Amino acid sequence: MSVDLVGFLGVVLVAYVVPGPDFLVVLRSATEHPAKGRAAALGAQSGLCVHMLAAVAGLSLIAARSPVVYDAIKLLGAAYLVHLGVRAVRAARRAARERRGGRETTGGPEGGTAPRTSAQDGPAHGRWRSGFTQGFLTNVLNPKAALFFLSVLPQFVDGGGPTARSIFFLGILDVLIGVAYWFVLVAVAARLRALLERPKVRHRWELTTGWLFIALGVGVAAAA
Repeated sequence: MSVDLVGFLGVVLVAYVVPGPDFLVVLRSATEHPAKGRAAALGAQSGLCVHMLAAVAGLSLIAARSPVVYDAIKLLGAAYLVHLGVRAVRAARRAARERRGGRETTGGPEGGTAPRTSAQDGPAHGRWRSGFTQGFLTNVLNPKAALFFLSVLPQFVDGGGPTARSIFFLGILDVLIGVAYWFVLVAVAARLRALLERPKVRHRWELTTGWLFIALGVGVAAAA
């Protein structure tokens, strides 16, 4: 039994380049702190490992063939995306109020750097755990990742039909490619931190990413 590595790599690279929930979580985490971005990347790929193992065990097939289970996973994922978005929007508005309050108290013009969030100032362990959890839950609650292992991945296995070993091999390759891709994205996004130190820019970034999360969540829920 052989696999079509060239075709598989092409599809996987396109899948990673096209922005989705994982992309937004890793990017947002990386602009808060590179360590949080890397943790979110590892969390997302850990969630992908769960989908891969479920596919090998046949659990993903059961979920895919059960509309109730599939829709439940989608709605949970949608709710979590909306939760992340609401948190981001509320944090942006709270920071804006604090800046306005500070200017009224001091009477000075807006300046300096953006207020540090708990994700930026908190202990390294808490920052890593927060990023990993967000990445993991965003991916593991995305049923499209499970369907990838069931419907797309087997197309690149030649001869005798797909086997657990072939799925496992291609799945591990997918995970490793993703780790490399996300880490490159984190390195690039980390360079934006200097720009995001500006309060107005930080405020707009928080609002934009927050509403994007909400829009993604609503879109997923509407498709359920």
